[in-house]
Amino acid sequence: MAGISDEDIQKVRSATDIVSLFGERTPVSRRGKDYWCCCPFHNEKTPSCKIDPATQNFYCFGCHEHGDVFSFVMKTEDVDFPDAVRRLADRAHIEIHESGSSTPRGYKERLRWVCRETRDFYHTQLMRLKSPDADAARAYLAGRGLGGAIPDDWQLGFAPGRGVLIRHLSDLGYTIKEMIDANVAVQYEGRRPSDRFYNRIMFPISDVQGDCIAFGGRVVGEGEPKYLNSRDTPLFHKSNVLFALDKAKATMTATGTAIVVEGYTDVIALHESGITNAVATLGTSLTSQHIRILWRHAGKKIVYMFDGDAAGQKAIDRALEFIDDTMTPEAGPSRVDLLACTLPDDLDPAEYVAAHGADSLRAHIEREAKPLIAFGIDRRLARYDLSTPEGRTAAFSDAISVLAPIKDSLLAQQYAVKIAGRLQMRENDVLERLAHLKKPERRDFAADRSATATSAAKGRPGRAHTAQEPVLPYEESSAWGQAAPVAPLALPKAESNRRRYEREFLVLCAHYPTLVFEQAEALAQTSWHVPLHAQVADALLETVAANPEATVSEVAAAIGQACPDATGLLVARDNDAQDPSLYARFLAEELAIGDLSSQIDDYRLALSDPGTLSADERKLLLQTVASLQRDLATRRKAHARMRTH
Repeated sequence: MAGISDEDIQKVRSATDIVSLFGERTPVSRRGKDYWCCCPFHNEKTPSCKIDPATQNFYCFGCHEHGDVFSFVMKTEDVDFPDAVRRLADRAHIEIHESGSSTPRGYKERLRWVCRETRDFYHTQLMRLKSPDADAARAYLAGRGLGGAIPDDWQLGFAPGRGVLIRHLSDLGYTIKEMIDANVAVQYEGRRPSDRFYNRIMFPISDVQGDCIAFGGRVVGEGEPKYLNSRDTPLFHKSNVLFALDKAKATMTATGTAIVVEGYTDVIALHESGITNAVATLGTSLTSQHIRILWRHAGKKIVYMFDGDAAGQKAIDRALEFIDDTMTPEAGPSRVDLLACTLPDDLDPAEYVAAHGADSLRAHIEREAKPLIAFGIDRRLARYDLSTPEGRTAAFSDAISVLAPIKDSLLAQQYAVKIAGRLQMRENDVLERLAHLKKPERRDFAADRSATATSAAKGRPGRAHTAQEPVLPYEESSAWGQAAPVAPLALPKAESNRRRYEREFLVLCAHYPTLVFEQAEALAQTSWHVPLHAQVADALLETVAANPEATVSEVAAAIGQACPDATGLLVARDNDAQDPSLYARFLAEELAIGDLSSQIDDYRLALSDPGTLSADERKLLLQTVASLQRDLATRRKAHARMRTH
């Protein structure tokens, strides 16, 4: 893991204007002191994403994505924190220094160039090489409807093998080690190095930015393996790369839907037909990393399209492993709609659009795609003869197991009742069997997504909420970057107002750092009703104490580092007080009066239980309550005068 100094990170942050960064991807308009745009993270027609140039943060009131310049790059480009810093450093022409990297950045760039030169070489061979094998490659592509301009548009190629690539790259100055590390060449013990791909049609694999990082090759004619992909390299990990994501991500964001298919040619055929939100896995089944990446771009709806052949049916069984609580309504904003469908007549997507057209495929998806849970249950039931008791019994055991990962949800109970109806079984028996299912052990994808979102500003694994730091169900909680429960509890008006005053006080202090000194006592002594507010208050005090001249953006960055859950705080709230100092005093007094009132209530509660206090303790406590009540009355009277001003 590369080490980038805090000084370099701050230098890059200061040199990056978040408004212009957003403007490179979407039109931005100004309203007052803030800027607004249509959110790049979900499909919308009316701008709901607010960009605050003072704090250098953004917040979307629609999907609740939020963060700073680094998290913006991480989310839009699917990179980790160090890479986000590097990209913004390159953008600002700032040189950063790194330590502790297992693969030097300069060497990774060399490997990227190896892949780029390999791609260009293979493309030239496909377009110009005169040989029977190259002719066969071109004939195959033409027969699949991938001729004309498509090879140029997708930079398709042909690998002749026989060491011609090694000689070409050597002439360009690349070493054998670089070729092997980029996995375009191989060397077995006691043998000379050779080209990794031989007599294959080549499909360049790009990262989300469009840089070539690996290859997939289909054999020309007969041969095994039919498809051969690059092995994992310092640039490429097949479990978190999707073919054509660089081309599909814009449409995914615009439509809110991603389509996942099995092969390269399927993706190309779909894109060429106008279905440009399609991607493919790379020699592996869909992984949780893939789903996380698609969730960032497409939001909640992912359609997994399976071929109708035997391989497609096996892929369905693997996909059922992804059923978890994120697919239930209880997941709230974290819910993922992972849908599935197959194509008729054993067709693959390329064959289907060639025979029936893109509109027919869209209609088929709309009509046939169903939640993966329902899809899996139907598939399990279809394996058996339901006309016999033996068949229904076996089908029941197989189908009910699909619900094991979500056994505690209401959705599982509803599906269990449906299974009972189809198998002519008693609902109570089915629900009892559901309750006794054992949940499979697996990674919590919902936690992965939550960690990704909350750690974006820090660039490290996220911290889950503990029992001491609950996600509280109060109004507008999602505006703070927290997932609101599906059915938030209604709060009394007084408590709702209290939490609003806390938020406004903290935001005001963050926007005007000099107020932190003026209100240090209030920030330190307030009994915060929301644990996150207490963290923000501590971060404000520590930041300004360490740097009395801290700017608004520096304070915002410090809050983001100390409390990732609050990165949307500064943007989600407006602070247009004509006299910020006066308003801060008003809010601080409002909170102090609330705390004093709560303290009196606590003492009265203690007095209501005569068995817990001695006579002297009771007398002293009564005197304390009387004194506090007088103080409370005086403060309320003075505060009422402040309200009128």
